[in-house]
Parts: sequence; C-alpha cells; structure tokens
Amino acid sequence: MTGDVRLRDTTPADVEIFHSHRRQPEAARRANIAAPDRQVYLNYWAEHVLGDDTVLVQTVLVDGEVAGNLLAWWRDDRRYLGGWFSQDFWGRGVGGQALRMFLAREPIRPLYADTDIVNTASQRLMERCGFERAGIQETSVEYVLRSAPVSGGRAGR
Repeated sequence: MTGDVRLRDTTPADVEIFHSHRRQPEAARRANIAAPDRQVYLNYWAEHVLGDDTVLVQTVLVDGEVAGNLLAWWRDDRRYLGGWFSQDFWGRGVGGQALRMFLAREPIRPLYADTDIVNTASQRLMERCGFERAGIQETSVEYVLRSAPVSGGRAGR
C-alpha cells in the first residue's frame, strides 16, 4: 500500500511541486494555513531553506513521484521538524515511513514539532514516531522527541 518510499536531497524543481501540494484545499484546511503566493513561496525556500546550510531538507518520493518534504531547522536554540505531504499520499503509511527514515538522518535531539490543534492525523504521526506531547497552545499542539541521536544522520548548526 505504501509503495517504494525514499528520501533524497531537495532540488529547486521540487519546490514548484511542493507549492502545488500547498495549494490543495483539504491539506491547507487541515494545517490551518492559507496557500502562499507562488513567488513568495519560491523565494522563501530559495533563501531560508535551500540557502541555509543548517537546514536539513529531504524530498519524499513514492515510486519515484514527489510525495512531499521533511525538514529540520533552527529557531533560536531549538531544532524543529516540519513537513508537508500531498493529500494524494495520505492514509498510505508514507508519512510514518518517511519520518522514521528522516529521523535516522537528523541526529539532533531534542527535536521539536508542532501541529495545528485540529490536525489529528499529524498528531498521531508524531506520537507513532516517538514524539511526546509537550504542550497545547491556543491553535497548536507542541511535541518533542528526546531520544538519543540516531547514528548516520547529517545536519548541524
């Protein structure tokens, strides 16, 4: 059901596909985030994601098709996890498999994440992958992964 899930380094061409994923109405509704303007999105990724060597960003492929992305970045003194998957791949186990693979590449712990308070699918994904609920804000649920770093990762500050 999952298909052949792989991670690879993200290219600028992938960012165009990510933008199309962000424009899927149900995905934007669940994340409670409006779809960004294309050029603003591309510029942000070029400068703040692909242009920042402290960000670990991976494209998720399923049977060779771009399914989404996972990334880790620094905000103040904390390392955060984020990502986005095309709704075409929801409910197939892709997110869990890709996240476990990503966590093997991202060695820094603790690793923080948050989800929209109504996005129960992302909350279950975090918990299945070892994240613990750390708090609830007005619009989000915060998570932390405290386990020891996984060998074989690459990312640094």
